[in-house]
Amino acid sequence: MADVIRAALVQASWTGDKESMIKAHEEYARQAAAQGAKVMCFQELFYGPYFCQVQDPKYYAYAESVPGPTVERFAALAAELGMVLIVPVYEQEQPGILYNTAAVIDADGRYLGKYRKTHIPQVKGFWEKFYFRPGNLGYPVFDTAVGRIGVYICYDRHFPEGWRALGLAGAKIVFNPSATSRGLSAYLWKLEQPASAVANEYFIGAINRIGIEADLGDDDFYGTSYFVDPEGKFVGDVASAHEPELVVRDLSMDLLAEVRDRWAFYRDRRPDAYEGLVKP
Repeated sequence: MADVIRAALVQASWTGDKESMIKAHEEYARQAAAQGAKVMCFQELFYGPYFCQVQDPKYYAYAESVPGPTVERFAALAAELGMVLIVPVYEQEQPGILYNTAAVIDADGRYLGKYRKTHIPQVKGFWEKFYFRPGNLGYPVFDTAVGRIGVYICYDRHFPEGWRALGLAGAKIVFNPSATSRGLSAYLWKLEQPASAVANEYFIGAINRIGIEADLGDDDFYGTSYFVDPEGKFVGDVASAHEPELVVRDLSMDLLAEVRDRWAFYRDRRPDAYEGLVKP
């Protein structure tokens, strides 16, 4: 694995239809590859609106199999560009069984597997239990061309257990594709992921969509996507709060090793003392 990994995120605004969103992200991936990026993650439910602001079964039509048409389309692009892609989609396992999922595709186009969002909110503006079952695949870590990466989706970030599980499994970079709006969680956005990066000693890529999505209420997604390092520092500037943006940053694996030598959190943790934490 390279000492420095050039990684990319993209925050995008809703274009109005699935095909144009897919085409826009194909172009973003090409732009990232042209800048030398070797791994890239899109935002939560990247090809659609964030329809969980309402409860309407018409949005079930956005679901598809994983792997399926969209994942296969991006697998071909990953192979063409030589870039690892994390592709968050709406998954239908079978009719009536739906998940909020991210597919992981290696730089040679191989589908490596998927992560299903574990923690599903059901609060005003985030009616996700109407659309998704809780994930049931645990916290997989994927061996890719850029090393071991993990995925944790949006609301998951409020729960420290999954962050730790990914670190214990060897993740060096964890991507958190999200859809989060002003007013509810903005005060947490630049707090939780940096704290989790420090606690678990890896890089985190935090992605949030941007803008107001017509016909789905007035929630304003505030972007500000970023990479954060194992010291809790932003890697370069945080993205715009108002405009779509491609974020490409260099992530130093030497820094990761240095931090892990400095703070022996994995050595000093006490799982024998934590049994009560997993009782309902």
